[in-house]
Amino acid sequence: MLFQPAIIALLLAAGIAVLMLAVAAPFAIQVIRRWDIGSGSELQLALERRTYLFSTLLSFVFVVQLAALLLFVFNADRLSAMFVGAMCAVGTLNVNGYGFPSLITQIALFFLAAMWLAINHVDTRAPDYPLVRLKYGLLLLLLPVLVLSFWLELQYFLGLKANVITSCCGSLFSGDAKTIASEASGMAPQPAIFLFYGTLTAAIVSALWHWRSGGRASGTLLAGASAAGFIAAIIGVLSFISLYIYEHPHHHCPFCILKPEYDYQGYWLYVPLFAATAAGLGAGALQAFARVPSLATVVPRVSARLAGLSAAGYILFTALATWFVLTSNLILIEH
Repeated sequence: MLFQPAIIALLLAAGIAVLMLAVAAPFAIQVIRRWDIGSGSELQLALERRTYLFSTLLSFVFVVQLAALLLFVFNADRLSAMFVGAMCAVGTLNVNGYGFPSLITQIALFFLAAMWLAINHVDTRAPDYPLVRLKYGLLLLLLPVLVLSFWLELQYFLGLKANVITSCCGSLFSGDAKTIASEASGMAPQPAIFLFYGTLTAAIVSALWHWRSGGRASGTLLAGASAAGFIAAIIGVLSFISLYIYEHPHHHCPFCILKPEYDYQGYWLYVPLFAATAAGLGAGALQAFARVPSLATVVPRVSARLAGLSAAGYILFTALATWFVLTSNLILIEH
């Protein structure tokens, strides 16, 4: 299994990310201890030159991690044909106990990386680099997350055995399963629809408000609304959107919609959703630095752009979900 091209690419991306952050860790400690932008010493000049290199390399690492999440899910779905009992990515991820923990860790890393990239971006726009200590401190905190993600991914791929009989998505998202996913799947369509549209409307309004105002309050609200919108969106996919796509009242799987027989509709939904949530969280993360003098004009401008991206992503996601519902032949709620 390890010699599948996608698996090799994923392990290389994760391994290189861990290696590069491990190499950057001593430099990060040096920056945290010795950085002094007002000094003209030889050490300070050397640190400034090296920060350009490390910031560029680390930005590349985190961008690759964002793409790795998409490849991980795509690969899990593609490998489902190799396991007895698997119909989609759920079966592949259920082959051993490391599949879903690896996916969840990578989703968390996706959003953390997006927020770090936003902080790094505004820091490089200021002449005095006021956040350099903070962003390198955050790198030290992200290193254990990257190590955990790599370890889980490695254990998962090492544990993929073709002779294992796995379980399909029906067992995970059925009403008999005692999991959070099954609880969300079992939510009645009408309250799920109200939760979905109400929360996503709040996220869109918050994003548009911050896009126009750029204030700290609206940015903080956007971060909270983005997190809530992401949860409501996933609940919506589990409880009713997937049913309309499959045109089946009992098929709640959020992964089968990624398959070609459903025209890859899942990718059309998830890509704008993840992009919108990452942008909203990034805009919110920047609000803590809005009062830094050299960032007084940078933070509102950058966070407003992120808010615009977040609003566009949520609007696209909501419009696509609505279109899939309206064009379906399934009737869940009688009028």
